[in-house]
Amino acid sequence: MNTDYDMIAIGAGSGGLSAVERAAEYGRKCLIIEVKIIGGTCVNVGCVPKKVMWFAANTGSIIKNAKGFGFEVEQKGFSWKKLKVGRDNYIKSITNWYDSYLQKLGIDYIHGFGQLVDKNIVSVNGKEYTAEYIILSSGEEPAVPHIEGSEYGITSDNFFALEALPKKVAVIGGGYIGVELAGVLNALGSEVTLFCRADKLLRGFDSMIQNTLDKDYSSHGITIHHNTQIDKVSKNKTLFTNQGAFTGFDTIIWAVGRNPMTQHLGLKVAGVKCDQKGFIQTDKFQTTNVDNIFALGDVTGRTSLTPVAIAAGRRLSDRLYNNMTDRHLDYNNIATVVFSHPPIGMVGLTEAQANEKFDKIKIYKSEFTPMADALLEHKTTTALKLVCAGDNEKVIGCHIMGHGADEILQGFAMAIKMGVTKKQFDDTIAIHPTISEELVTMR
Repeated sequence: MNTDYDMIAIGAGSGGLSAVERAAEYGRKCLIIEVKIIGGTCVNVGCVPKKVMWFAANTGSIIKNAKGFGFEVEQKGFSWKKLKVGRDNYIKSITNWYDSYLQKLGIDYIHGFGQLVDKNIVSVNGKEYTAEYIILSSGEEPAVPHIEGSEYGITSDNFFALEALPKKVAVIGGGYIGVELAGVLNALGSEVTLFCRADKLLRGFDSMIQNTLDKDYSSHGITIHHNTQIDKVSKNKTLFTNQGAFTGFDTIIWAVGRNPMTQHLGLKVAGVKCDQKGFIQTDKFQTTNVDNIFALGDVTGRTSLTPVAIAAGRRLSDRLYNNMTDRHLDYNNIATVVFSHPPIGMVGLTEAQANEKFDKIKIYKSEFTPMADALLEHKTTTALKLVCAGDNEKVIGCHIMGHGADEILQGFAMAIKMGVTKKQFDDTIAIHPTISEELVTMR
């Protein structure tokens, strides 16, 4: 059939942008649609602004700890307003850049609400456009619990709109977002209480990481309440929980998960199936049950990470337009980082997961105070673990908490993806003195 476009993507976040960019490189005519701001969650209210805040928080910690190295440093003040203006301008420069970038690639962009009319037709701003292939990449949005008074809290999206540093803040949720926001706010000077429904922070991470994080956050002034269910919130921001009432907060932040933005895409009209939570189901090629409609990124409910959406989008266009017939994303051994203080990185299986899957595993681990903190009053813990399986001790899991974990993990993740063994780690000469050398010297 004759169509207006070769590919239309609904959602201009990491997944949708990557798919149309790669398709355009192959000479295909593409349209991308976004109802919010181009760049999606990552650029606007996720990875990028979060990392700016993380750097700011680290700088604050360095200033406070400078006396440990003999510096008489006086912190005369901190301007949240200046930080926010600088961060927002940086984000704006990225989103503004997209306009010229998409024009250069010949990709059409429409700001509006895209909706499926049938398997080849998308409606936006009252007009209909046709395409051979349609990409659904609309992302997720923060969840808010269905309890009385939930409107008195804000979400992680709203966090980036705050005009002042909260004095006393309750962060609800012990996952990535809750842990990261708690660390940033604590380091910048807020009094932080972190509420978690489970008995550990960071569900799904290795127990060593969970225990070390709990200990370090507590030692640095973050109050943590585990096994706590929020039942109601009053107008004066009092939290009523199964553990009693907690009051005195000027800000409450919901970090209790994210929901797919799929309910208004017209999935039923086009016959696209999703699960009970609204996530779109796909096969390994990102194909939905409708053969010319694909889904990428967070809307699939699989590994909600920016690089995953980017990789899946590029591979999809490689397969569709460059004869790479088996090109698809392998979702195994995907590394991930939590930008806590200090950061946490992991790839592969936890010790508990390995015990369930393999008959023979061996664990190597190390915990110590890093040299960077040796002279400081407030120290952090570095914790590392290798999970190995079989007689040849293939490395099937790597877990790091400590300074530089985010940068250290990338190279080790590639080695693990390639099937590295513990002996090959041992045969690698260490770089001394570093945290990463522990991974190749552990016994």
